[in-house]
Amino acid sequence: MDAYPLAEPRLRFVTHGENTTFQVSARGDDGAVERFLLRVHRPVRHGRFIDSHAAIASELRWLSALREQTDLLVPQPLFTRDGGLTTTVSVPGVRRPRACSILRWMDGRRYSASPRPVYLHRLGGAMARLHNHADTWQRPDGFVRTLWDWETFFGDTMEYGGINAAQVWDLLPDELRRRFDGVAVAARRAMTQLDDEAVGLIHADLHLDNALFAGADVKLIDFDDFGTGYRIYDLAVALWELRHRADYEAFRTALIDGYTAHRPLPKDHLDCLDTFIAVREVAFGLWFVGTAQVNPVFRDRLPKVLGAIGRSLEVLHRPGEATVLG
Repeated sequence: MDAYPLAEPRLRFVTHGENTTFQVSARGDDGAVERFLLRVHRPVRHGRFIDSHAAIASELRWLSALREQTDLLVPQPLFTRDGGLTTTVSVPGVRRPRACSILRWMDGRRYSASPRPVYLHRLGGAMARLHNHADTWQRPDGFVRTLWDWETFFGDTMEYGGINAAQVWDLLPDELRRRFDGVAVAARRAMTQLDDEAVGLIHADLHLDNALFAGADVKLIDFDDFGTGYRIYDLAVALWELRHRADYEAFRTALIDGYTAHRPLPKDHLDCLDTFIAVREVAFGLWFVGTAQVNPVFRDRLPKVLGAIGRSLEVLHRPGEATVLG
């Protein structure tokens, strides 16, 4: 904390998940208490062959550009006293040093537990504007982020829970592994068919838990996964947890209407939506299995989660339906 221009900082633990996070309270120049988010980043978070510090700095540079060049509401990075974007902490007994970063705290309500189509409409609009900015933004020197291509989703690029993705695949139950393999085949086919305009910078984790609502505003948070990928994947992530609801079509329509109010969505891209929802199921499943190897909370939930993923992919594979895995 000494690296940052914060007076009398006090930390409160928030969560230990993909990163370990703390809320920081500190006194501003006027004596009022200001709040921030401290992230202690997991090593190799962005792939086995990507420098974590460069990846985190690239995230914070895009957030800064979004704040300066658009009216999108995204977190504001806090620079260190010497103008840096990250710090590094090493602790005896911990195998790898940890990169840390600080963002200003963002207030708002989450509606993941009580979703309504209006929130998906607002989220779709913000998502489209995010993609629009990405199309025109000049990436700075040293920019590096995850490439969300077929190899990253289905190969051995990522590391989950401290083990390589290939090892996580070997931990899957046989039946679920077969279903994941089916998604891999369908995803390769879809990615081959999509044109270059389908690809650009994406948030890659923009579901309702990563959107804060305040009045008519939507604030986008948790850009930790952002990188280069298929734009339709962002829409798939937003719908992924809603697709088994009886009113799913209302959410789907609301998200697409909100998106297309600001940006075109070609039919061939939209036709791949269910495929990329299945891709999200696989990505989530691999992440959960890997994390369960080191986190007892995840380990306790693992059978239930894997059962739900299997049932979801079974629905996507029902014979006679125009779905993704037939």
